[in-house]
Amino acid sequence: MIEDDTSTVNYIKKGLSESGHTVDTASDGKDGIFYASTETYDAIILDRMLPYIDGMTILQTLRLEGNKTPVLILSALGAVQDKVRGLRAGCDDYLVKPFSFEELIARVEALVRRANDKASEETILKERDLEMDLLGRKVSRGGKNIELKPREYKILEYLLAHKGQVVTRTMMLEHIWDYNFDPMTNVIDVHVGRLRRKMDEGFDSSIIETVKGAGYIIRAE
Repeated sequence: MIEDDTSTVNYIKKGLSESGHTVDTASDGKDGIFYASTETYDAIILDRMLPYIDGMTILQTLRLEGNKTPVLILSALGAVQDKVRGLRAGCDDYLVKPFSFEELIARVEALVRRANDKASEETILKERDLEMDLLGRKVSRGGKNIELKPREYKILEYLLAHKGQVVTRTMMLEHIWDYNFDPMTNVIDVHVGRLRRKMDEGFDSSIIETVKGAGYIIRAE
């Protein structure tokens, strides 16, 4: 979230965190464009009026760089021409302040869902010597076939679909087990441990990395 109003940042971050999202924040355009250009995010919430670099410049720069991360502009500028300019510059949605948090989170989740649906249209997922054939439901590493159980397969598919991003245990539980996070359960760690042993057997490097205190990641080469 790139927003310079502290109360708005705290309000949105608290609500998104309570809904299971992890939120990075930047209070000016310089930090905002740095984070957006160097990290991988599911979505960006972007204010238009920012110190140093304005939101429209950030948006146009990201799109020129080929960054396709979904962007929701959240702005007090609510005239029709303001919305049209934002949409034509490359934003995916536009919400005017003051706003309903319920509507904001619904719009953010819709952007993330559409982006994930588009990513899932790929039939072959690859990273280094790992290949996953979604149509044939086959997994191989270095040409060696790997037999996975259904839950292990889903975990690997989810990690590959989000490669380069830290996937939290909450995200896995919600998307793979479809129930709310229980901080006492170790079901994720058990399944990822089994998956990792199968993926790494006979190889010198690990495909799945643990991010301490956060979750797991398959880093993009």
